[in-house]
Amino acid sequence: MEWTIQELAARAGITSRTLRHYDRVGLLVPSRVGANGYRYYNPTAVARLQRILLMRRLGMGLPAIAEVLAEEVDALDGLRAHIAALEEERDRIERQVRSVRHTLEALQAGVEPRMDVMLAGFNDLYKDEVISRWGEHAFQVSNDWWHGKSLDQQRAWKQDTDDLVAAWVAAVKAGDSPTSEHAQSLAARHVQWLSQIPGTPAAEGDRERSIEMVNGIGDMFVDDPRFAAMYDDEAGATFVRDALHAYAHTRM
Repeated sequence: MEWTIQELAARAGITSRTLRHYDRVGLLVPSRVGANGYRYYNPTAVARLQRILLMRRLGMGLPAIAEVLAEEVDALDGLRAHIAALEEERDRIERQVRSVRHTLEALQAGVEPRMDVMLAGFNDLYKDEVISRWGEHAFQVSNDWWHGKSLDQQRAWKQDTDDLVAAWVAAVKAGDSPTSEHAQSLAARHVQWLSQIPGTPAAEGDRERSIEMVNGIGDMFVDDPRFAAMYDDEAGATFVRDALHAYAHTRM
């Protein structure tokens, strides 16, 4: 099957002049030229044009495109690389769409679009810690999950989080022991809270890594001043850490 230069230009959304220019610079030569001087393009040539147009859309100039195509040993590997680049671009655009949608919903609800963590993302502030402790996959999956929520769903989740923190603080003020039944029930509630977040070991049912995660989170509460402040002071953060450690050691 072949297409004339006019047919290919029309299907590709470009001009015949562009195709002739690609021919002149050696970027895309026709598969054959008829006796009447017409240029014809077979599927192999069309596949090459597809890749040229993809690279152009990614902002590459013609000399750079020519260099990429000239250095390729396997056209299939080149196509795979382009699929990966397009998927990355798609993910970036999807994140932007979610961000703008959240901003719109916030404005329609009469609240500030950038209030607290609601639109900043569930774990954006702690991206480096999440990746270093549990990997890029854990961050990306949980971050996508958070940004996929509606504004009302984010509010509900944040309220549940605030309620859990308040319950921990109340237990500390009541003089409970980290190993008391009440403190251990809070630890169980905390682990259940974590299991709702996609990408975490708790959500994936990985017992060994879940124990490691719970212990690591407990340590982070004490080591990071931001978390100590969340639980009123270092003593509060230490109580939560000890309760989580005890729960991970005896009940997970």
